[in-house]
Amino acid sequence: MNKTELIDKVAKKTGLTLKSSREVVEAIFSTTPKEGIIAVELDAGRKVQITGFGTFLSRRRKKRMGRNPQTGQAITIPATKFPAFSAGKALKVRIAK
Repeated sequence: MNKTELIDKVAKKTGLTLKSSREVVEAIFSTTPKEGIIAVELDAGRKVQITGFGTFLSRRRKKRMGRNPQTGQAITIPATKFPAFSAGKALKVRIAK
């Protein structure tokens, strides 16, 4: 499912117009700076926990040594912060059926 299909399903499920559904989906999932609720919270270092569904959080990866695959030369890979999702128990149970 892509974003357009999600917007259509939200509109059908809730009775909202397509325009309203698009605004809701964008308000939650947008990655544009200072717009999407989830992205803003993760960027601030907070987690978004939706009981039964799962938790969105940001994790840190330490700086580490690696190799350039073309030259074999050792390189330092910088520390990074990345988004992660941990499925909730109810979602895991439903999918496992």
